[in-house]
Amino acid sequence: MSDLTISIIGNKIFPEIINKIKLFSNYKIAYYDDLDLCIRDAKANNHLVLFFATQANKIFFKEIQSNNIPAILIVKPTYAKNLSIGEMTEKLNMPFRILELKKTITVLVAKYEFKKNSLIQLSDYTIDKNERKIKKDKLELQLSEKEIDFLILFSKRKEPISKNLVLKKVWNYSSETETHTVETHVHRLRKKILEKFGDNNFIKNNNKGYYI
Repeated sequence: MSDLTISIIGNKIFPEIINKIKLFSNYKIAYYDDLDLCIRDAKANNHLVLFFATQANKIFFKEIQSNNIPAILIVKPTYAKNLSIGEMTEKLNMPFRILELKKTITVLVAKYEFKKNSLIQLSDYTIDKNERKIKKDKLELQLSEKEIDFLILFSKRKEPISKNLVLKKVWNYSSETETHTVETHVHRLRKKILEKFGDNNFIKNNNKGYYI
């Protein structure tokens, strides 16, 4: 994650501390009193949040997680009750070593980059090629490997995709192959999308091929 900003919530002194440590010289450091502003900046840019949990603010940590922002929860063990740790979250118990924090940041950034590279935007949907899921709002649908490959093909092309091209790219069939594989696949995928998302206009087609 290039140009990473470490956003800090819940500890006004800590930004001054790590700004003086060479281990963190490649990062921008920012302190936030305003959670909403922190979330907005983090979603728009490359931010990793260090959230120092207290009894007063720990209930707000779930808002960081619900926005899929990479975050490190720094917490006293006695405050950690009922605080769930999400996929893009790591936890450090206080007190901690600075080298331990640096290692945790490195691990979380690598995890976030891997996750981000697996996500593909397709119209109003997000495809997660690693989990083989398609998502919209808070709904998600598990798909097969071929269905994911089929949808990824749409994300790479703006023009309609012909049946022959789908056969070649997804199934490695030649254009001379006589098969109803594509039609059957499209029918099943349309049905799945309709049942999960209520979208009856997901995959369209004309005389040039299929398009989304």
